[in-house]
Amino acid sequence: MNEQGCETFISDCHVRSAVELLNHTWDPVVVSALRLGPTRRSVLLDRIAGVSDKVLTESLRRLAARGLVERPPRESGRDAAVYELTPLGASFANGPLAHLAEWAAENQVELSATS
Repeated sequence: MNEQGCETFISDCHVRSAVELLNHTWDPVVVSALRLGPTRRSVLLDRIAGVSDKVLTESLRRLAARGLVERPPRESGRDAAVYELTPLGASFANGPLAHLAEWAAENQVELSATS
């Protein structure tokens, strides 16, 4: 593999940087939940079974810091916290993450057998 493909996975390798988006268990789940469009925080908590309020907050902050999620300013009160994918987040959700979900569904039996 050439330098662009990161034969050695050094810290600034773009492949490693992309894989780090999967490091936190809930981050890909939150991105997937936001594929449906702008969503209120309370709806995300309901939609994502098993995630705690604290973990969701951490995940949203981490994803926002990476440029995948944003919270557009709203004119109404604090209850109107709505999150949505940025163009970068949408390309991740509809590209690599969607392919990973497809692969996981196709190989569910084998993956379950090794767990």
